[in-house]
Amino acid sequence: MKFRPLHDRVVVRRLDAEEKTAGGIIIPDTAKEKPMEGEIVAAGPGARNEQGQLVALDVKAGDRVLFGKWSGTEVKIDGEDLLIMKESDIMGIIETGAAKKKA
Repeated sequence: MKFRPLHDRVVVRRLDAEEKTAGGIIIPDTAKEKPMEGEIVAAGPGARNEQGQLVALDVKAGDRVLFGKWSGTEVKIDGEDLLIMKESDIMGIIETGAAKKKA
C-alpha cells in the first residue's frame, strides 16, 4: 500500500535511540525515551497561502529531522510504526554531510 500525505503533512519513521550511554551503560527498553529523531518517508505537496498559491515544503523524503517529543500521530502502515505530523512540528533538518566536513 502506498500512502501520500495531504497538504503540509509528512510521514516520519522514528530512528532508534542509542542503546548505550556515553559511559557504556546499556539502557533497557523500558527506560528508553521515544527518539525525537526520524527520517521523512513521504511529504505532502505543501500548504496554500492566502492568495491560494501552493507553498512547497522545506523537507523531502529521505531528510533526517528533529521533532518534538509529543509531536505527530502514531499510525501503523504496512505493519510499520510511523508518525504523521505537520511540517511546523519539525524543529530542523539534520545535515550529516555538513557536520562531518567541519570536524
